[in-house]
Amino acid sequence: MALKILSAGVIVVRREDGAWHYLLLRAYNYWDFPKGIVEKGEDPLQTALREVAEETGLKDLVFSWGHGYQETPPYGAGKVARYYVAETRQTKIVLPISPELGRPEHHEYRWMSYAETRALLVPRLVPILEWANAIVTHQGG
Repeated sequence: MALKILSAGVIVVRREDGAWHYLLLRAYNYWDFPKGIVEKGEDPLQTALREVAEETGLKDLVFSWGHGYQETPPYGAGKVARYYVAETRQTKIVLPISPELGRPEHHEYRWMSYAETRALLVPRLVPILEWANAIVTHQGG
């Protein structure tokens, strides 16, 4: 049986001018939501919160739609990414220096509309965005 490597993250949204905006982080040419590997003994939701704080400085996340999640199909060497959806009121993102890398893990961040976000994501993340968008526009909207 192949070992599944689970990472966990958050699709961070904020309301601006009556529309939802999504936070994406860029590492080289790859855009993704904040996420990281679930460490041994760590709850995936704890991982997601830790990773968002480490990668963006955001600590005010509100899980208005509960703690439901969506996972990607396996990719790479058996990796699976689990995403939750949470809201922030903060607009300022900090890309701190990673102690392991000696530089920020990400090169850029952007708050974007659904269409802008969808255009930058790799195909395996599009269903995750569609799931999150359905939640925020139909339930919390």
